[in-house]
Amino acid sequence: MLLANTEVRPRQARLADLVRLAASTGEWAGLVRYSDSQRWYERLERGEDHEVWLLSWLPGQRTGFHDHCGSSGAFTVVQGELRERTPAAGRPAPASTAFAAGRARSFGPRHVHEVVNESAAPAVSIHAYSPPLAGMRRYELTRSGLVLAAVETAGQRW
Repeated sequence: MLLANTEVRPRQARLADLVRLAASTGEWAGLVRYSDSQRWYERLERGEDHEVWLLSWLPGQRTGFHDHCGSSGAFTVVQGELRERTPAAGRPAPASTAFAAGRARSFGPRHVHEVVNESAAPAVSIHAYSPPLAGMRRYELTRSGLVLAAVETAGQRW
């Protein structure tokens, strides 16, 4: 279990360490697949208090705005580049941050974001969540802010 040896550290830092460790092994490279119709993903590990996912992104593929139903998370890009957009009250447009290969990002249980591959090349990322995902809430970004559009429970579509 990858997370067990770092349990004394705060959850977000542990998750960032976990995705970096999973990326550094290189074991993910032979597992990657791509799908024209949707982002491809595969669970790499599931423990009592966490899970790790491998995702691939073709140009233009995106998550849409979502949260992780109370799970903290982290991701690192292992190939290509992804962009994260994060909305906030009082801002006219979401903040936007590029993540090149090797960069990790962790976030808390209330974080809402959208991740997108805006580049012309495929991208691959590794994500970790704690506790394991129970679901995801999907949002529409309107002029007046985020509006809940759907709630997915684990196992429905992913």
